Amino acid sequence: MDKTNYTTEHRKGQHLLSEERHEIEVRMKDGWSLYRIAKHLGRPYNTIKNEVKRGTVLLYNGKQKRYKADAGEQVYREHRKNCRRQNCFLKAARFLAFVTSKVFGEENWSLDAAFGAALRSGEFCRDEMVCTKTLYHYVDLGLLSIKNIDLPEKLRRSTKAKKSRENKRNLGTSIDERPEIVDLRTEFGHWEADTVVSKKDEGEPCVLTLVERMTRMSLWIKAANHTAEAIQEALESVMAYFDEHKGDVFKTITGDNGSEFANLSLLEDGNLNVYFTHPYSSWEKGTNECHNKMLRRFIPKGKSISDYTADDICFFADCINGLPRKILGYATPEELFDRQLDEIYALCPPREPLALSIRGSAPLSVLQRQLSFYL
Repeated sequence: MDKTNYTTEHRKGQHLLSEERHEIEVRMKDGWSLYRIAKHLGRPYNTIKNEVKRGTVLLYNGKQKRYKADAGEQVYREHRKNCRRQNCFLKAARFLAFVTSKVFGEENWSLDAAFGAALRSGEFCRDEMVCTKTLYHYVDLGLLSIKNIDLPEKLRRSTKAKKSRENKRNLGTSIDERPEIVDLRTEFGHWEADTVVSKKDEGEPCVLTLVERMTRMSLWIKAANHTAEAIQEALESVMAYFDEHKGDVFKTITGDNGSEFANLSLLEDGNLNVYFTHPYSSWEKGTNECHNKMLRRFIPKGKSISDYTADDICFFADCINGLPRKILGYATPEELFDRQLDEIYALCPPREPLALSIRGSAPLSVLQRQLSFYL
């Protein structure tokens, strides 16, 4: 936009001012080159060249060409009339209906998951779609039937500053000693562990949550209670299910310093290493914390976990593991986890028929339900 006050200091991308156009006209009459004019005004050479091309008119019955500032200003004004963002709402109506059906349907997908699934499947042309940011903008403007309250994550963002507190409990090897390859997420078999409780009643069951860092695969297992013995037994049963392949599936486990993980270090052997985050540093295993928040979509705080069966917990995990993720190229954790299991069993075929049931070709719900040991 034009400025009423002339200034020789320009922001990057700022349009030419009316005074600058008259300056160009005068300097061209004096015989200055375009390069000299650009250097004098502090503008790029191409900006001056394009402006002269737009504002050049024919004079003296079409016998002479000359740049006129008023003509350049008029062309600029005409171009500005068409300079605006194009609204794709009507053009993307079919895609928006698809997104709405996924958000309100049984999938209960996020806006980004719906966008990624449509993009990956090729069901819609890219010109018929709008990006994730635009979808959220449409929700804020009220153009869709989807409201912010219907989006499970948007209203849960915390803006509180995180504070670091002194360490008060250390149950084992610190996360500072964990190999760098775990942070890179390029190797399969590195897990984060946590527990989810709803009521603090004695003997209240809890959910043990395990998340594999590379594939984002989550295993949610209902445990009998929140004691160290119950959690240890659940973890041992999970790893025992993979039999001789547990060393390929479980290479490291990272937990926190909660009392329920007091026996976690006892699981260490030649293949498995256990690490602990710093106290009051939940962000150091943020992948697991993020999936715990997804679990809260199904089991809100204050709702007793005893009201849910082990099959219910497994069904919740199946829903989350079947959710396309942007960070995975809109693949699902279930797809990537099954692919890794196929590679492991292809390199070293299982000797017992039991192990065959957990190969990638088997439905994940089967694996989840077979890992439901309690209640």
